[in-house]
Amino acid sequence: MQLHALPPTSDHLTPFEAQALVLEDPRPYPPEDALHQLGQGLMNEVLDVISDTALEDVQAIITETLIGAFHSAAQRIERDADKARDTLNGLVRDFDGSEILDVEIQEATRKARAADVATLAMEIVRDAAAATYTTATGEVWSPWKGTVRASRTTAAQIEARDAIRASKARKHAAVSPGATVVAFRAAPQADTADDANRIFDALNWALTQWPDMALATTGAKGGEKLAIKWAKQKSVTLVLAKADFDRNGRAAPFRANDELIALEPVCVLTLPNTLNLERGAQLQPFGPALNLGQKAAERGIRHQPVKSRA
Repeated sequence: MQLHALPPTSDHLTPFEAQALVLEDPRPYPPEDALHQLGQGLMNEVLDVISDTALEDVQAIITETLIGAFHSAAQRIERDADKARDTLNGLVRDFDGSEILDVEIQEATRKARAADVATLAMEIVRDAAAATYTTATGEVWSPWKGTVRASRTTAAQIEARDAIRASKARKHAAVSPGATVVAFRAAPQADTADDANRIFDALNWALTQWPDMALATTGAKGGEKLAIKWAKQKSVTLVLAKADFDRNGRAAPFRANDELIALEPVCVLTLPNTLNLERGAQLQPFGPALNLGQKAAERGIRHQPVKSRA
């Protein structure tokens, strides 16, 4: 895979490339197209090697770990940028006009800006790999922990606990889900074409009612994965309250419901079983979806079940 370095000047720079050039680093940064190609190429290579082999059974683990690696790298570099800014703030506060401190301030500024650009680079690779993964498998990647800020190609993804803390503290605007949260839970078996159509109809209705809505869900397989796809297509902010089975065991899906309710949604949408009549008759309704509807009713929150067309 041939990656070309970013030229010193260009008539058509992306925001990432413009930030990179401002740093005036003698070493060139890769252009955004090359970073996108890197993420796409790595994911395609992995999928090509493991598809139609015995490793296909763990394909989701392998591919999601690859995407997660770039997400983790972005987070680690971002923490370095935060440390550099803390150092910079201290130097500016103590600045006495001396040449030594002036040099230190310039160096701290350079480190912070360079780390910001490096973070953005890792996010570009991550988003390209995630988009390729979705195109190839139909699955949607989301981080197990932490928040993903919005980019040109992805909607923001906020961990529910971050959003709850931000709401209570009335600060940390970067992880605020916005004024209007719509919660959604669906059965794992709600993954048919009929389910997808009605889920999208319900979410489109919600978006017309609350144009600034954020979609809160646990990200479980089936109907909730379909909802996440919708949110990404519509650039709607995602708030993920993932079930923590390691901590809460069998109660994890219900503890996740508590987090969804703590977000104070204006409306709760539920689909406890597939809308495919033949398949649905053979399966039990999904308890956690029923439970969320009950919790909403107890608290006077609007509950809107997703139903088949009359």
